[in-house]
Amino acid sequence: MTELTDVEAVRAELAARIAALDVRAPYARASDLAPEVDTIRAIAHRHGFNPAVTVAHYLDFALSRGEHGPLLHGWLSVLRDAVSNERQDVAACDAFAAACAVRIAH
Repeated sequence: MTELTDVEAVRAELAARIAALDVRAPYARASDLAPEVDTIRAIAHRHGFNPAVTVAHYLDFALSRGEHGPLLHGWLSVLRDAVSNERQDVAACDAFAAACAVRIAH
């Protein structure tokens, strides 16, 4: 059996948290989901998953403006992609920010 590296373990934890949010999203109020998004952001920040931090900020903004239900599946998909992204540089953050800005505009 292969042990997970620290990065893989953090990715697995974040993926599990995102999956749990995705299950709850259609039924939960935005205010009930926001603390978990904040936890995901804090874990991502602590481990240098910069694109995930960027997306979590946008997701928090979307929740604060009232997005809820099935609309959150798309946001969580972007967050899942950001967590699994290998690049952690500014260009990667900018690319995810641009994707989020398009979602906010619609």
